[in-house]
Amino acid sequence: MTLSTSGPFPPLILDDVRGAQKMLSGVARTTGMEGSRHLGSLVGAPVHFKCENLQRTGSFKLRGAYVRIAGLSPVERAAGVVAASAGNHAQGVALASSLLGVRSTVFMPVGAPLPKVAATREYGAEVRLHGHVVDETLAAAQEYAEETGAVFIHPFDHPDIIAGQGTVGLEILEQCPEVRTIVVGIGGGGLAAGIAVAVKALRPDVRIVGVQAAGAAAFPPSLAAGHPVALDSVQTMADGIKVGRPGDLTFSLVQELVDEVRTVSEDELSSALLLCLERAKMVVEPAGASPVAALLSDPKSFRGPVVAVLSGGNVDPLLMQRILTHGMVAAGRYLSLRLRLTDRPGALAALLATLTVADANVLDISHVRTDPRLGLTEAEVELHLETKGPEHCEDVATALRDAGYLVRL
Repeated sequence: MTLSTSGPFPPLILDDVRGAQKMLSGVARTTGMEGSRHLGSLVGAPVHFKCENLQRTGSFKLRGAYVRIAGLSPVERAAGVVAASAGNHAQGVALASSLLGVRSTVFMPVGAPLPKVAATREYGAEVRLHGHVVDETLAAAQEYAEETGAVFIHPFDHPDIIAGQGTVGLEILEQCPEVRTIVVGIGGGGLAAGIAVAVKALRPDVRIVGVQAAGAAAFPPSLAAGHPVALDSVQTMADGIKVGRPGDLTFSLVQELVDEVRTVSEDELSSALLLCLERAKMVVEPAGASPVAALLSDPKSFRGPVVAVLSGGNVDPLLMQRILTHGMVAAGRYLSLRLRLTDRPGALAALLATLTVADANVLDISHVRTDPRLGLTEAEVELHLETKGPEHCEDVATALRDAGYLVRL
């Protein structure tokens, strides 16, 4: 099966992906497939996780990077390689280069998570911090390539990269031959395009659904326009899919082969990451949790069996802490509120007694008496509570109102 592409590259075919799979033997892991009973009950059909978060370097990116660098000529290898990435592609290029004995320089955004920066250095790359978004970092890396002669390793828009990522699709078909829907996160589109090339050639009946963060969703307007469209700004916690413009090659493949592209909110990403941690015992970064967010947002719209690709697990612990708190709030597990009470002995104790009866756990409390907006005999209390879900949040608020408190959520 030959698929049309635009630009200077030859068409990508299934044989390219199969060749990449042979090249990656002994280099990339064949990552496992884990079932999710919770998501399966919501979807009404089996749901499996393709665990690329357990791949070497913590993401699928090693696959494409190794295939690309392994295909360089001896002269090109001698010149070294350069890449730009928020973290996962950086680590993939660094490890692939080290395995192949090639010098690598990696440009990363100034705000890249420190664990990803440290890991990239440990894999053997020289790291240079430049720009605040991937597109700025990308431009700096391309300029470096022109100045030094180093070969630029694009994070997604090259046939070798796409073929390498497509090996994930071959593994899915081998591990779950009955699959009917594959859900995969999309940034620049390399992983989705590669999976689509492999899967549609062998199983054209399988539906492929791409997922983007709503704050960095360049594919929906691009697909509507019929060509890649650059976003004016991108804003999402999911740095792995924080890309402002689709690649020319990946766009053409996604346009032709991916059945649908959906978007998910930051709250949905947080809830998905929390679910992966709590229910599946999987450490997944926000980009890797995007397929789970799509399943949670509209579970009945997916035909099963479903495979959700957990594309990466490289998450900064500090970001993880913030995301988990955000996810707990989105899931109704935290409740923040303010209320006023009469400033007299025993008033705070009475409030806490009401919360005890409502079975809410107080995490933090702030008691203010000196705000000029308060009356002479008033005090304001700000509470952060641990709750058991949205219904319990309503029950707690109702209990406080029934006790005579004016509650502001």
